[in-house]
Amino acid sequence: MLLGRRAMVGHMGLGAVSLMLGARSASAQASRLPVRLSRSGPGTAGTLRDGVNAKYPEVLDGLDVTWVDGDPGQLQFFILSGALSCGPFGALGVAEAAQKGADLVLFGPSLNNHGSWVVRADSPYHEPRDLRGKRIATQLPTSDTYRHARMAAALHKLDLRKDFEFVFGPPIANIALFRRGDVDAIISIEPTTTRLIAEGHREIATVAGMWRSATGDAAPLSLVSSASSRKWFEGNRETARRVAELARRGNRIFLDNPEIVRDPVVYELMGFRATDTEALRLLPSRLPRIYPTEWNKSVFEGLERQIDVALDLGIIEKRPSRAFYEQFES
Repeated sequence: MLLGRRAMVGHMGLGAVSLMLGARSASAQASRLPVRLSRSGPGTAGTLRDGVNAKYPEVLDGLDVTWVDGDPGQLQFFILSGALSCGPFGALGVAEAAQKGADLVLFGPSLNNHGSWVVRADSPYHEPRDLRGKRIATQLPTSDTYRHARMAAALHKLDLRKDFEFVFGPPIANIALFRRGDVDAIISIEPTTTRLIAEGHREIATVAGMWRSATGDAAPLSLVSSASSRKWFEGNRETARRVAELARRGNRIFLDNPEIVRDPVVYELMGFRATDTEALRLLPSRLPRIYPTEWNKSVFEGLERQIDVALDLGIIEKRPSRAFYEQFES
């Protein structure tokens, strides 16, 4: 006689059911691939994806993640040292690392450039060249934010190393210097820039805008992609594919519904509170440009264009000797 599902459960008893469910759980656990990824630092754009991951934990299916903390600039060192399996790296950072013998590969979308030149509300400065000789706070010089800012400024005949006095630090430290008046301006990143604008300060230029006006290239300026050493990538292709899909899915969830940034689960992980009403009002309209989902020929051409321009400007010495981006087969 055939037993129905309920009857079978009754005959099996609770102990047998527990064993069956435990086996399923163990099977699901075994299908998850281990990986060490970076948790986004306070005041950085990646915190939005941290919020999306918290609200929709199913996006992490297939990965057993060990999270590693770090700020932009530090994370690149972690990838090079192996402390991270993979993480954010840009085309210029890959080229710079190649000059020191590292062999890195980009394999999925992460963030477009979102650097902004910001001055206080009562500042007399209206464009970056007005700030020559002044003190400016920004990310570490090993960050792709700084590399891009340097390249975009050079396209406008400005040398960040000679024309300005820079103070380097993580976003939260930089914003403290700016608010105290210890620096005249800040090259900030999102969502820090939106926080400052909500406080009444002025965005006088964006790095992407400076790039676009000088080159005529209207395509999004890719800042960082999912990246790893080539050795890790070649030995962990399926894990890399899942990591790339994790970032892509997180970005897509936000692009499909930018208002999600007003959900406490999301904005609290971004460092905001319910009382930050003006910032929360601005975020849905200011952030979507940052989060790409495409990883295709057009993106690769943009990465190559960055290398070409940086070579012409002397920002990097030579291009990587091997193709530095990979695309998974459909």
